[in-house]
Amino acid sequence: MTGYGQKTVLLPGGGKIHIELRSVNSRFLDIAFRLPDELRVAEAAMRQTLTQALRRGKIDCRGTFEAPQRAPALPDAAAAAPLLAAEAALRALAPHLTPLSVGEVLRYIGSAQEQPPDAAELSAAVAAALDDALQALLQSRAIEGERLRAVLLDRVEQIAQHAERARAIVPLAVERQQARFTARWEEALRALTAADASADALNERLLQEAASFALRIDVAEELDRLEAHLHTLRNLLDQGGELGKRLDFLIQELHREANTLGSKSAALELSEISLDLKVLIEQMREQVQNLE
Repeated sequence: MTGYGQKTVLLPGGGKIHIELRSVNSRFLDIAFRLPDELRVAEAAMRQTLTQALRRGKIDCRGTFEAPQRAPALPDAAAAAPLLAAEAALRALAPHLTPLSVGEVLRYIGSAQEQPPDAAELSAAVAAALDDALQALLQSRAIEGERLRAVLLDRVEQIAQHAERARAIVPLAVERQQARFTARWEEALRALTAADASADALNERLLQEAASFALRIDVAEELDRLEAHLHTLRNLLDQGGELGKRLDFLIQELHREANTLGSKSAALELSEISLDLKVLIEQMREQVQNLE
């Protein structure tokens, strides 16, 4: 499911942390981090938090760290002494070296005086920013989930309508095919000689074959199972929660019944309905893969 969430947290000593979460569709959970070196210490805890809250989706987690702004360091002979001594030693060995500029000396003094951020303080700020960004992401995904739920329910109703059409066609299709079968059988009987078999035995065989043929082309059981799966789908969509894997299974079962309906079809109308069902079920499969 797609979604977006972000949060910026100010640090007590100055500076700030920004966490941004982006989610796109994926059948599995795939989390990728893009963090500066200062935030790498919190990556394991961040992964655990996201794994506990999410089940599916390709998650892109980005973080930025902005250090507190401090006044430029003032010249300090004591702080600059090691650098100047090292410069003098190097220039004695290599006079061609370029002398240090005032800016370079000041940057050295600033880096020497800079205090690294407190790890515990940083981790707490990252956790707070991640929690808020995650809640925003979940809310965004919930909105999309409601939209997908409406789409799935619409497809369920369309499938149910096609199933009702098929149920009305089945008796007529079976009767029509039985009549064709009987006509062909009787035509074959007339071609046989009296020595081949008695009329009574052939008529009995005719009834057996006609009954067997009717069973082979009757799709009432497939339609019953199809409607049962649709009922379960409606209930799951009404309940909510983590449905992705259960819906995946039901979509497979729907596809199985639609395939059987097409293979047993004895009428063009039923073949067309089977094709329509497969199109709708495939549309549902694509959407279900986006749900948790």
